[in-house]
Amino acid sequence: MQRRFIAWGALLAMLSVAIGAFGAHLLKTVISEDYLQVYETGVHYHMIHALGLILIGLAAGQWGESPRLLWAGRLLALGIILFSGSLYVLSITGIKVLGAITPLGGVSFIAGWICLAIEAFSRKN
Repeated sequence: MQRRFIAWGALLAMLSVAIGAFGAHLLKTVISEDYLQVYETGVHYHMIHALGLILIGLAAGQWGESPRLLWAGRLLALGIILFSGSLYVLSITGIKVLGAITPLGGVSFIAGWICLAIEAFSRKN
């Protein structure tokens, strides 16, 4: 679990940088300022939660593997797909119904962080 979450976190962080650069250099002249801000919000949350995956991998190395850490990582990854992914597609296509998916990603993020917090509080050391 440790290596897997660190590796996925690193790959997703790299992807966040690439997607952010794409938006800054290529989309800037194609989409409106409002949609560019939506896109940048997706990139921001994408990076934060990719780093969260790395943190979960490091915690698994320190504390040992657990179902809560596994779920924390899964939920953060799902949140990146649902939250950031929906914002990317929304900002590029303008399909507003995709905005209904975004809160599901936010709930995934919150649930993932709660799993990590519960795991940390349950540790005796």
